Amino acid sequence: MWEKLKMLGVKQKYLMMILFVFVFVMVSSVHANVWYDYKAIKINDQRRILLSGSIHYPRSTPEMWPDLINKAKDSELDVIQTYVFWNGHEPTEGKYYFEGNYDLVKFIKEIQQGGLYVHLRIGPFVCAEWNFGGFPAWLKFVPGIEFRTDNQPFKDKMQTFTTKIVEMMKAEKLFHWQGGPIILAQIENEYGPVEWELGQPGREYTKWFSQMALGLNAGVPWIMCKQQTTPDPIIDTCNGFYCEGFWPEHKGKPKMWTENWTGWYTEYGGPVPYRPAEDVAFSVARFFANGGSYMNYYMFHGGTNFGNTAGRFVSTSYDYDAPVDEYGLPREPKYTHLKNLHKAIKMCEQAMVSSDAQLTNLGSNQEAHVYSSKSGCAAFLANYDPKWSVKVTWSGMEFELPAWSISILPDCKKEVYNTARVSAPKVHSKMTPVINGFSWQSYIDQTPTADSGSSFTEKKLYEQLNMTWDKSDYLWYMTDVVLDGNEGFLKRGDAPVLTVHSAGHVLHVFVNGQLQGHVYGSLAKPQITFSQKVKMSAGVNRISLLSVAVGLANVGARFEKYNQGVLGPVNLQGLNEGTRDLTWQHWSYKVGMKGEDLWLHTASGSSKVEWGAPAQKQPLVWYKTFFDAPAGNDPLALDMSSMGKGQVWINGKSIGRHWAAAIAKGKCDDNCNYAGTYTEFKCLADCGKPSQKWYHVPRSWLQQKGNLLVVFEEWGGDPKWISMVKRTVY
Repeated sequence: MWEKLKMLGVKQKYLMMILFVFVFVMVSSVHANVWYDYKAIKINDQRRILLSGSIHYPRSTPEMWPDLINKAKDSELDVIQTYVFWNGHEPTEGKYYFEGNYDLVKFIKEIQQGGLYVHLRIGPFVCAEWNFGGFPAWLKFVPGIEFRTDNQPFKDKMQTFTTKIVEMMKAEKLFHWQGGPIILAQIENEYGPVEWELGQPGREYTKWFSQMALGLNAGVPWIMCKQQTTPDPIIDTCNGFYCEGFWPEHKGKPKMWTENWTGWYTEYGGPVPYRPAEDVAFSVARFFANGGSYMNYYMFHGGTNFGNTAGRFVSTSYDYDAPVDEYGLPREPKYTHLKNLHKAIKMCEQAMVSSDAQLTNLGSNQEAHVYSSKSGCAAFLANYDPKWSVKVTWSGMEFELPAWSISILPDCKKEVYNTARVSAPKVHSKMTPVINGFSWQSYIDQTPTADSGSSFTEKKLYEQLNMTWDKSDYLWYMTDVVLDGNEGFLKRGDAPVLTVHSAGHVLHVFVNGQLQGHVYGSLAKPQITFSQKVKMSAGVNRISLLSVAVGLANVGARFEKYNQGVLGPVNLQGLNEGTRDLTWQHWSYKVGMKGEDLWLHTASGSSKVEWGAPAQKQPLVWYKTFFDAPAGNDPLALDMSSMGKGQVWINGKSIGRHWAAAIAKGKCDDNCNYAGTYTEFKCLADCGKPSQKWYHVPRSWLQQKGNLLVVFEEWGGDPKWISMVKRTVY
């Protein structure tokens, strides 16, 4: 073939392209028992309407996986979708981890055992409100690297990890052509906006990673979400609250919705978003009425951001108002209402995969979408009016359509489902105390100073991540200020003003070991400024600034360049000399808290120090207690509403960051009307309350007796009111 092409005068640069396509087609013809046409994904040459739900394996525990998968199957889903989390699997360059709740192979095999397919979103950028978008912190420090662009150091590392995942799946025979459950793969993630911002380097990167992915011969279709410029044969897909108007760039590809947002994530300092079940159902029915073939709920089960996995200012809870809540319990009426929807859609499957929808106008805001063929007939009758219920006549029959709703007629005659008529059980959840108070001991952490054996001293303010490499949320900045006894503020009984500008996220200011105050930012404005009077005396005054990260950026172009920590300027006002600039003084640094160095969150570490009576409303305190596991199997959580901010561990495992002092601000509507276009700002709850009060404690982390609970409190709380609760439904 090669010589014949040469004789035809084909230029050499096209020969490689032709050869690549030839090889791909040959591989596909052998392995492609999963492929597609313009109508649908085809499995074993049979078109399928596919319903999917996202479950992220690290956001739950292996012990929870079988039940979550069973609930997905019970809900009539066909597919479970998950990202692959690079920073969890390669926390140190070249050292891989696939154990515990990062056991990806076990998770996929559990799905296969449950009889469902898998959509594997390798990325390896995931966003997902996940720390650093799924990139390991060490990646930032690869020489010459720039994330997600035509940059060779980045492409080398990305290709190495992507290849490892694909080869691992092949070795375990997990692709569908091998008898496994994986029917779809994803490369990159929501790259379209980034490509547009970067221009030509972005376009070159897209071309490269597309060819790289296809060259791995996974034997299943690849998709790219929120990316219109997808090279063949990769499928472009939609993400959003609604995707009925989306169509792939090329007509030969199916219409797919990779993320139907069932709610929204909670950020510290913000209210809790929720999305009514009627609107979620409406969005799904509208999508399939308009020619859709694959829809995935993001999330079906949101879960928990254990450890430091949450993205910037994202709460430990990743509940997402999903059909299955953070604790693994069905959220009603959403769970059952959507389950009934799935049954209705599956009754329409043969008609939908065998014909194209025909549109008929039924009124000013009403229409019918009809699929009709020898295989059957299915109709979707829609009322898009957000205020008024209407009666429409269809095929000689009258139907009443509530506002903002769609009725499904699997035989084009009888309505079996309407998105606004909820017949699901009215089930509520509650948190009931099972341990009403613990017996606490405390250990007071140190406030280090510039001469207390710090890591090093430099005449410079350093960016925080460059110092911590994300091994700790905490970085101390320390310097000394010498004041003369003749300072006017001393004679007046006054105090100078210390001003510290920080790139975020939280700052606690100590002078001479005493807390002077703190300041914190938000997701919208992570940058912060502390500016207030501080107590100082004649002689040496020791300034210790504790800068605290609340996750790393997880979205956008060039986010590896985002800064955090104290970058200055730092100055002291109200002195005899006027204002003293401290920015270019000698600064000393210490990564992490002393308690972290001592591993106080573990049984072995906590036993090596002397603990005292529980301190109350004091900063930088470690608390520990022991407790026996509550009886029963109900999901458990800690009520941390009496505390400020810090971290929590059970038997050495991190539950995540607690920040009950972050009060939800905004405009809430606890009984939001489902009708009308939904946004993440429309239906909000819990204003004036902590953004997160309860913190999930996995049952599988507990032993029957003597469980160690450790809490680190940054700025002062009262632990005597911490309780353990169980979550039940009634």
